[in-house]
Amino acid sequence: MLPYKELSMLKPVVCWMWLIGLLCIADQTATAQSRTFDIYWVDVEGGAATLVVSPTGESLLVDTGFPGADDRDAKRIFAATQEAGLTRIDYLVITHFHRDHVGGLQALAEMIPIEKCFDHGTTTEESNRQWLDAYLSVCGDKRGAVEAGETIPFGAVEIDVIASDGRLITTPVNGGGFNMLCATAEQKPQASPENQRSVGALFTYGRFTFLDLGDFNWAKEVELSCPMNQVGEVTIYQTSRHGAWDDAGSPTHLYAIKPQVVVVNNGPRKGLGGTSPGFREVSTAHYDRIAKSPGIEGIWQGHRSLLDPDPAHNTSEDMIANLDETAECNGHWIRASVGQDGTFTVTNSRNGFSRTYTAR
Repeated sequence: MLPYKELSMLKPVVCWMWLIGLLCIADQTATAQSRTFDIYWVDVEGGAATLVVSPTGESLLVDTGFPGADDRDAKRIFAATQEAGLTRIDYLVITHFHRDHVGGLQALAEMIPIEKCFDHGTTTEESNRQWLDAYLSVCGDKRGAVEAGETIPFGAVEIDVIASDGRLITTPVNGGGFNMLCATAEQKPQASPENQRSVGALFTYGRFTFLDLGDFNWAKEVELSCPMNQVGEVTIYQTSRHGAWDDAGSPTHLYAIKPQVVVVNNGPRKGLGGTSPGFREVSTAHYDRIAKSPGIEGIWQGHRSLLDPDPAHNTSEDMIANLDETAECNGHWIRASVGQDGTFTVTNSRNGFSRTYTAR
C-alpha cells in the first residue's frame, strides 16, 4: 500500500482523469445525439438508388441502378456508402424487377456486404426474368417479401410499407384522410404490371417524412390517394417514374401529399422532360406540375434535362447535381441531412450548395 503522502499526491491526478473521462462520455453522448438521418440520392442517370442512414448508424439502400460493363452505378453507390462511413448495407429494398432498379446489384454485392434483402415477392413477367434471377443470385437465402401495412425496423426512423405487389395500405398513416381532389381526378389506364408491384415506403423521423413509391404510375397514385389520401402530407417526395410525368405525377396525388421538397431522380435523357412508353404528353408539363404543387419550397434534380434543357423547365442550376452528359460525368449526389428537431439541409455535392428547411 502506498504511504498517505503519496496517495494524497495521486488524488489530483485521479480527479483529473475522472473529469476527463466524464467529459469524454459527455462528448460521445452529444455526438450520438447530434447525428442526423441522412438520405443520399445517388446519380445512376435515370435509374434509382437511394441510400438512407439512420441517426444510430443503420443503413438501407433502395434500388441499385443500371448494370454496365464498367459497373458505373455500383461504383457510385459504393462511393456514397464510403462517404457515409459504412462498412456494410444492413438492408436492401428492391422496389421492382426492372433493369434500372436492380441492374447494379451483382456488382455492388462484390464491393460491400449486404445483410438482408426485401422485395415485393417473386412474381414478374418473363421479360423481367433475368433481373429477378440476378437479384436471387445475391439475395436468394437472405430475402423476404414485405406486404403493405408492415414495418421495417430501422433504429429511430419508422419505415411503413405503403405498397407491395400491387396491394396498398387500407388505413391512412401520417394524418392521411379524405381527399377532396378525387372528385375531379383524371383517370389513366394502368401501366406496366411490374411498376404497379413496386414496394413503396414512408420514412418518418419525428416531424420529417420521406416518401418513395418506386415506379408508381398515374393510375396507382390515384388508387393510393382516392377517396382517401392514405399517406398524408410529406416533407420530401422522390418522383415516381423518374419525373417522366405523362404516366405519373397525378395532380390528385401530388397536390394531396403537398411535398415541401421534391427530388427528381432523372438522368440527362431519361425522366424529366421525356415520355413514358406509350405516352406522348408535352414535356414542359412535367416540371410545371411540380412547381405548382401547393406549398412547394424546393425542387432538386439529379440531372439537368437534356430532353428539355430550357431553364424554365428545370430547377435552379445550383440545385442540379449534374449538368452535362459526358463520359467524364462524376455522378454527383444530393443529400438531405435531417435533425431531431425537424430541420433538414439538402446539399448538392457538385458545388457544395445547400439549403435548410424546417419540416411542417
